[in-house]
Formats: sequence, structure tokens, C-alpha cells
Amino acid sequence: MKSSGFCFAFTLGSALATSAADGTNWKRVFDAWKAPCDPFRIASNVYYVGASGVSSFLIATREGHVLIDTGFEETVGVIRTNMARLGFRIEDVKLLLSSHAHMDHVGGHALMKELTGVKIVMSEADAALLASGGTNDIGPMASDQMMVYRPARADRIVRDGDSVSLGGVTLTCHLTPGHTRGATTWTMPVEEDERRVNVVFFSSLTLLEGTRLRGNPKYRTLVEDYRATFAKLRALPCDIFLAPHAGMFGMADKAARAARGERPNPFIDHTSLLKAVSAAETVVNAQLAKESSAAKLN
Repeated sequence: MKSSGFCFAFTLGSALATSAADGTNWKRVFDAWKAPCDPFRIASNVYYVGASGVSSFLIATREGHVLIDTGFEETVGVIRTNMARLGFRIEDVKLLLSSHAHMDHVGGHALMKELTGVKIVMSEADAALLASGGTNDIGPMASDQMMVYRPARADRIVRDGDSVSLGGVTLTCHLTPGHTRGATTWTMPVEEDERRVNVVFFSSLTLLEGTRLRGNPKYRTLVEDYRATFAKLRALPCDIFLAPHAGMFGMADKAARAARGERPNPFIDHTSLLKAVSAAETVVNAQLAKESSAAKLN
């Protein structure tokens, strides 16, 4: 039986926490995510060039390319190979965006900048996390040496509603804090199947196991930010839902169907974003109830 993408997304926090306590299990999970996979076109000028478990999205333009997420440092080589297989050069990546500044999504940013001179574009809060190499995080694993990465400096700070443009393509920044303080969802319109569709590059809403919601000394407004993010994401027009982990958006199944020539494009899916938000909200509400019960006993 195939597992739900939303089940994958919202049990991820528990898996990572267990892995952090067990180095062997942690290595097994991350090694599986780093495994190469075939690149493919998602829609219009948007391509998947990442590894099996951690996503990297390429937006190709006539003046160079935009890349969203590098994954781990080790997956930069996967991105280079996959871009070459599609006929693109990694040296032509001009802008590097991110979903959020955890090791499995920005761990390769420093290397990518060294290789290409790319300009890193991030929210203020996640730029600070990137500069700390992952140590300035809100969750219980921030001090875990297995979760740190080579730090890098952002070249441009974006705020909510800002746009990033290159070669006739414009992406809009939507700050969606919760998973990290500066988690960022990006949107852009594309032409697919002879109509305009809205692509959403989702940041993540996963609540990592052991993260305190109320009174979190590292993030006092975490509950309020989660609530605001849920409302903001529900209001976004979404025809194609993409996410930082392949399992979150059913990548393997949709890519296989697209490869068979299925029409309309299998990546056009109007409900996945709303399902992801509802699943995350359920987890957050359950954790809040758990914290309230524990407070009553003390």
C-alpha cells in the first residue's frame, strides 16, 4: 500500500527526533533521501532536479536559472548531474531560493555558491539560521551536531510579498513561519495545458517532535505564527503543489504518470495544499491539547 504524502510529512518530525537519538537510524534516513533519481519536467519551465527524498526545483529562463533548495551538501552533485541530463548547466543558476533553512534543504548552499557564484535570496529569519549553520533553530535538535551544516551568507533579504524576477519569470515570497521562523512559500504562474496555472512551492508545516508550542523560549510567537500561516496558505490559489520533500507531494507517482503521457498534467492538483494545511493544523492542535493537559497536572 502506498503511504499518503501527508502522512509522510507529519510523521517526519517524529522520525527525525528518533534518528537524532540514534546515529545509525539518522544516517539511514538521510542516506535514503540523498539517493539520486531521474530529473523531469513538472510543468512549463519548472523541473525537478533534486534527489529521491529532498526536493530541488529548477525554474529555467532565457537569462539564467532559479533554483529552490540544494538539499544536503552531498546532493549538489545530484543537482549538477540532473541539470546536465536535462540540457542545463549548473553554472547558469543565478538565484538560489529556499523553502526553509534546515540542513536537508540548505546544506548545499555554501557549496553551490562556491561553484557558481549564485546569489542567495532568503527571509531575514532564515538568513540568520543559514548564517549559523543550523545552530540557531527553534527545535530540540538545534544543538545536535548531526543537524548542522556549513554556514552561508544571504545576498538579498526578502519580506512578505516581495518578488524575485529573472528572465521574464517572477516568483512571489510568502512568509509562512512555523516550521522555522523564516520558512518561505514561493508562488509563480505558468502556462500549462494551454492555460494559466498557479504553482506553489510549499515551505513545510511539520512540527518537529519535542518542539514546545506554548511558551517556547526560542520562539514566543510560535502558536500565533502557525495560526497565521494556516490562514495565509489556505488563501493562496494553488493548481500545482510542490514541497521540499518528494513524499509530501506524491512526486514518484505523479512523475510516473506524466512519463506515461497522462493528460491533463498529473501535477495539476487543486486540493493538496489545503490537505497539507489541515493535516498540519490537526498535529498542532493535538500538541496544544497535550501541553494544556500537562499544565493542568502540574
